[in-house]
Amino acid sequence: MNTLSPRRDLLQIAVFVLAVAVLAGTSRSGVVLNFTMMALYGCLMAQSWNLLGGYGGQFSFGHALFFGTGAYVQAIAQLQGGINPWFALVLAVAAAALVGLFFGALSFRYGLKGSYFALVTLAFAEVFRILSLSVPFTGAGVGLMVPLREGAANMQFGDRRGYVWLVLALVTLGLLATTWLRHSRFGAWLQAVRDNEDAARAIGVDPFRVKLGAIGLSGAFMGAAGAFYVQVFQYIDPGIAYGPHTSVEALVAAIVGGLGTLWGPVLGALVLHLLADLTRGLFGALPGINMIIYGAVLIAIVMFAPRGVLGIGMSVRRLWARPPPVPAAEPREAHGG
Repeated sequence: MNTLSPRRDLLQIAVFVLAVAVLAGTSRSGVVLNFTMMALYGCLMAQSWNLLGGYGGQFSFGHALFFGTGAYVQAIAQLQGGINPWFALVLAVAAAALVGLFFGALSFRYGLKGSYFALVTLAFAEVFRILSLSVPFTGAGVGLMVPLREGAANMQFGDRRGYVWLVLALVTLGLLATTWLRHSRFGAWLQAVRDNEDAARAIGVDPFRVKLGAIGLSGAFMGAAGAFYVQVFQYIDPGIAYGPHTSVEALVAAIVGGLGTLWGPVLGALVLHLLADLTRGLFGALPGINMIIYGAVLIAIVMFAPRGVLGIGMSVRRLWARPPPVPAAEPREAHGG
């Protein structure tokens, strides 16, 4: 295994974390801090989707299934269990991972993949949304509101800067997990299953176990995003928790940035949030405008840049580094003696 690639990835992660930390530590603008927080939050969701969809090739239309599980466990643990939010975060991540394992065991055991797997994830998210509308401990249609108890010990910060540190830590863990997938044996197995499941099975890889591990890891990070949402906005209801918007944002950011890459989710989330803020300034709070933008951007990327924005940059760099063609020598004329 090439040891230079992991070191390069870790160095890039360190530079990224340092840059965001300096921005958060020096900025006094609430707008900048809020944008940074929401872009990192979108990046965390895109990282989760990329672990399963980008590296595992299992496209999900219902990642809100894991987001909502993490969000509700975070809220219920505090409201009904009296549990500290930091420990509730651990429970939320574990619960979302378990839901991922349960769902994966059902889906992969019966060989669901491709469009069938995507539609089943969407159906499961909708089933959980309907259930959360019916049971009392989720607040039913009213939802749950976490009381304000400001303080770092309660994971409720006085300004956006504290939340930036928190989501930056979660995104960093996502980057480290992606780096591990890129350079570990498990990651090689996962990518082999993605490229050709039958060939991977022929060389001794168990596709069921590999995909199960990937969906558990992906669910854990999406659950962390749901728990973070609850702490920031202090409210969750079935529409937010299991609605399609969350699933769409996660998959579009990953695809736009570049599937199966380390920095694709980061770049994709940044592009989408820049577009969202720009159109919000131009069109105001027009209902559904963000979904229209996401759809238009996704169509454009699929048609003209299937490898995502990061793929465009890599192609340009390769073209720039390519040496100029050497002109062919002119044939000499034959001279008679």
